[in-house]
Amino acid sequence: MTNHVPAVEPFVTAEIRGRVGCLTLNRPQALNALSLAMIRRLSETLLAWRDNPVVLAVALRGMGKDGPFGAFCAGGDIRFFHQAALADDPALDAFFTEEYRLDHLIHTYAKPCIAFMDGIVMGGGMGISQGASLRVVTERSKVAMPETAIGLFPDVGGGYFLSRLPGHLGDYLALTGRVLTGAEALAIGLADAYIESARLPGLWESLGQTPFESGEAVQRWCESHAQKHPPRADAFGAAERQRIDAVFALGSVQAMVAALEAAGDDWSASTATALRQRSPLMLHVALEQIRRARGLGLADDLRMERDLVQRCFHLRPGAASETVEGIRALAIDKDHAPRWQPAAIEQVTPDQVAAFFVSPWSTDLHPLRELT
Repeated sequence: MTNHVPAVEPFVTAEIRGRVGCLTLNRPQALNALSLAMIRRLSETLLAWRDNPVVLAVALRGMGKDGPFGAFCAGGDIRFFHQAALADDPALDAFFTEEYRLDHLIHTYAKPCIAFMDGIVMGGGMGISQGASLRVVTERSKVAMPETAIGLFPDVGGGYFLSRLPGHLGDYLALTGRVLTGAEALAIGLADAYIESARLPGLWESLGQTPFESGEAVQRWCESHAQKHPPRADAFGAAERQRIDAVFALGSVQAMVAALEAAGDDWSASTATALRQRSPLMLHVALEQIRRARGLGLADDLRMERDLVQRCFHLRPGAASETVEGIRALAIDKDHAPRWQPAAIEQVTPDQVAAFFVSPWSTDLHPLRELT
C-alpha cells in the first residue's frame, strides 16, 4: 500500500509506504538545500505522521543525479539568506525559527526516525539528521559543519551535538569545518551505521513491503542491513586525537593558532591555514558557542543559537553583516575573497564576541520559548 500525500511543492516528497513514512528531499539542482517551504513541508508531515497510527517509523533521504540518493542536504539556502538579508525580508527570521523547531522535533520525535546520510550532509542537513534515532552513512557521505567559512557558526543544534563529541573534537570541527567521510563520522559518533550506497535503493523499496509490527522493528531491520565491520577511519587515530585535544582545549582562538603556527609540522600548518581563511569574528563566536553548549540541553542550545543567528544578520545589518559578506564571497560573486571585519583573529575583542550572546528577546517573547 502506498498512500501519496498531496505535494505542497515539489522539493519534498512524502508518502506512506506500508507502515513507514518516507520523506525524500528532491531539490537536486541545489543539492537539496533547505528552503522555508521545504522546512514547512517536513514539519507539517512529521507532525501529521506522529499522530497517525498507521505510521510506525519515518525514513528520510535525499535525491539527485549522483549516486543512488544524490546529496542528502547541503544545508540551508544561502542564496536566499543573502537576498533576504539585503532586502530586510522577514522570511529570513521565519526560516531560522522554523528550521530550529524542525530540528527539535526530529531530536524529540516519538517514533523511530532513520536518516540515510548519503552524499553531502552539511549544515542544515546535519540539523535534520543528527536528531534521528538511526543515522546511516555510506562511502559517499561528506559530513561537515562548515559555517565559519561563510561568516556563520555551526547552528541547527550544532552546539549541542558537536559539544558532546569525545574530547575537543567538537571545538575542532566547529572551527575548521573539516569534511568527514562516512567512516570518520561513524568513528566519532556522528553516525550509527554504515551501509554501501549501492544497497540503499533496495533497502528503501523493502521498507514499504516488509510487514513490521512496531517502529522499533523498523529500526532493528535497518540496523541489520548495516555492515558488521565498516571501513576503519584512517583519521582520528590516537595520535591525531591527542593533537586535536591539546590544541583545541586552549583558552582562545588566538592561542590555538599561535600553537599551530609554532608547531612546524604539516598537520598544524594546514590546520592553521584553514582557520586563517575563516571569519575571525565567527571563529571566536563559534568557540564560545560550543563551550557554552556543553552545559545546555537541546532546547536551551537552540534558543542560544536563535539569538546568535539573529545577531549574525541584524547586529550589523545588510551588507555589513559578516554572514552576508561570507555568502557573497563564496556563492554570489564567487571571488573567494571575503572582507572580514575584523580582518585578523588577533583583532577580535571580547566585547565584539559578547554582543552575540545577548538575547534580543525577553524569555517570554523568545521565538523558541515553547521548546522543552
